[in-house]
Amino acid sequence: MNIIQQILRGALFLVLAFFGMVMAFVFMASTAVAVAVLYVVARLQGRPFGMKAYWAERRRPGVHPGFAGTRQRNAGPKQDVTDIEMREIP
Repeated sequence: MNIIQQILRGALFLVLAFFGMVMAFVFMASTAVAVAVLYVVARLQGRPFGMKAYWAERRRPGVHPGFAGTRQRNAGPKQDVTDIEMREIP
């Protein structure tokens, strides 16, 4: 009886490991497809594709993170938070 339980546990472990490997492969394949799409779009727009170019574009002041090339609304001076108000909620 103990041998049968060990065989069933081993089989269950192998099945779960197989499905885990399949899910990991699907994740890696979908990531590769997403990077390929980003590469093609960047090449069609004439921009370089790479992390250095990406971070340089994202760090430009006054550019909204989601819309490259557009200015932010209310692009005034940044104000630091110097005081907060706390209250207890019973």
